[in-house]
Amino acid sequence: MAKRARTLVVWLHVVTSVGWLSQAVGLLALVLYGMNTGDINAFRMARVLDHQVLAFMGAASAFTGMMLSATTPWGYFRHWWVLSKFAITIVQLYIGIFILSDNLEAAAHGHVTPWLPVGTACMISGFAFQTWLSVAKPWGRTPWADPKVKLLTASTKAFVLALVIPLADLVIGIYTSSPAPFLMLITVIAYSIRRAARGRNRSSVVSGRGSAAGPARRDAAAPSPR
Repeated sequence: MAKRARTLVVWLHVVTSVGWLSQAVGLLALVLYGMNTGDINAFRMARVLDHQVLAFMGAASAFTGMMLSATTPWGYFRHWWVLSKFAITIVQLYIGIFILSDNLEAAAHGHVTPWLPVGTACMISGFAFQTWLSVAKPWGRTPWADPKVKLLTASTKAFVLALVIPLADLVIGIYTSSPAPFLMLITVIAYSIRRAARGRNRSSVVSGRGSAAGPARRDAAAPSPR
């Protein structure tokens, strides 16, 4: 059951990532068309696409990716390619929220800035590089990956949560006309903190320092992923 739920989360991550990329390409086409023709409606259409569709796709893609890292042995900081994707995703969200959205709002009112095509092109380039990272998985482990500790794959409940939360945020966003990913943000932070705390406890057990549950055996072996 956990494997099926995890597969569904991977599927949702791929779908939302492809949606985010395709909408970024569409956004760039609208922006370039508006800048070449001076048609203000192109920027208005781009603003609707960004606010109503792309914002949710971006948030859901980032959330499912982070939850897959947090719920599987990959973790956040154990492999360079995962850490790189995490950093690029944060930059893409920053560009989308603090550069593209504000500039699209201004462009829809006639104040066009060259940062619009630049920011959109950077977002698309980031997707292309992330795709290569997912396929190649380069550079090995980071210095923070303890080879003695292997993170466990999460339970079915965690993967179901990763599926339900984006849908709940979508419903809330439609009802409130705001695509802000409140539930997704709270969930990924809370789960990551809980996961990190459990990881520290396992590390203490393996190193022989013991844990709150009792002293560790000297020959205790690191748990392996399910």
